[in-house]
Amino acid sequence: MAKSTRGALKHPFANAPVINPLQLGGIETSVLDDGPGRGVRIAWINTGGGLRYKVMIDRGLDIADAEYLGQSLTWHSLGGPLVPSHAYTRGMTWLWGFYGGLMVSCGPLNTGAAFVEDNLEHGLHGTHSYTRAIVESIVNPDPARGQYEMSITAIIRTARLFGPNVELRRTISSTLGQPAVRVHDEFLNRGNQPVPHAWLLHINFGYPLLEPGASTYCYRGTVDTRLDSAGWFKPGRDFRAAVEPQELHRGAGEAFAYVNPKADAKGSVLVAVVNKRRGFGVKIEYPAREFDRMGNWQHWGPAGEYVGALEPMTSGVEGRAVDRERGWFKTLKPGQKVEYHCTITATSDKGDLEHLLRLNK
Repeated sequence: MAKSTRGALKHPFANAPVINPLQLGGIETSVLDDGPGRGVRIAWINTGGGLRYKVMIDRGLDIADAEYLGQSLTWHSLGGPLVPSHAYTRGMTWLWGFYGGLMVSCGPLNTGAAFVEDNLEHGLHGTHSYTRAIVESIVNPDPARGQYEMSITAIIRTARLFGPNVELRRTISSTLGQPAVRVHDEFLNRGNQPVPHAWLLHINFGYPLLEPGASTYCYRGTVDTRLDSAGWFKPGRDFRAAVEPQELHRGAGEAFAYVNPKADAKGSVLVAVVNKRRGFGVKIEYPAREFDRMGNWQHWGPAGEYVGALEPMTSGVEGRAVDRERGWFKTLKPGQKVEYHCTITATSDKGDLEHLLRLNK
């Protein structure tokens, strides 16, 4: 009879002979000291599994730079990560400080187009990205103590006199040796009145992950083309494929569609971007019950504006009035909590990549 190995498996770094645990991976905090983001607190997280990413503490605990095995996963705007200011939360001014990055969160009161309601101006994609976080904890891995998890947790408040008073407790975490980042968001309405609620994770990709003729978005499910006036997502067209820079996408040219991705038997959604030529990709997983739909944004702009995104979202991108018409509008009651989970994983495993590419069949 074969000897059982149950319980004998150990973490690959369990016996690593290191003095400083951060030699393998972990979290190191710093402050930007130059340019338009000077003074912004950041945290570099090295998973020790090939993935390294930069958390923007003073920009809502979102994620800017991200690289896998030395290859960038995302796109960066020339504007850079500006110092947070609510001067950029009116009208379309949000775009001045949209640095791209791996993940920029939109909300929590509104997502999408700017509008005015009850004499209050709500800018494009809400205020979250321009709000400083209050750090609650930073936990580093320590293999010698059997601790392989690393995390940063912070509070981000959207609050004022007379309301709204919404609190987000966000945890960004990774496991030592694994090229993945987990995002756990827990919202609480601390006010005494119902408040509108909308949440969108703008997960962005750029070169070399997103490369003309080599890369493709991977997802299955129905595609809602109501915003696709140019017919980019029309049936019969390979609209998932990364194309050469498009003249039509100079300036504000773009393509966008809502996607209703198909969940697996466990209720989980899997979407991705794969670069077939370079042999690596990024997959995104989240519970279908938490995000009602996904957006696929494509901006194949010339001269450094080649970027796209997959966007799990609870609402839409056309403004609150349209959400109300469609029944997409949500609120949080006083004392109500709501949670969201999302995992972003970089991979170069051939089996993984083949599985992701099959989503398009």
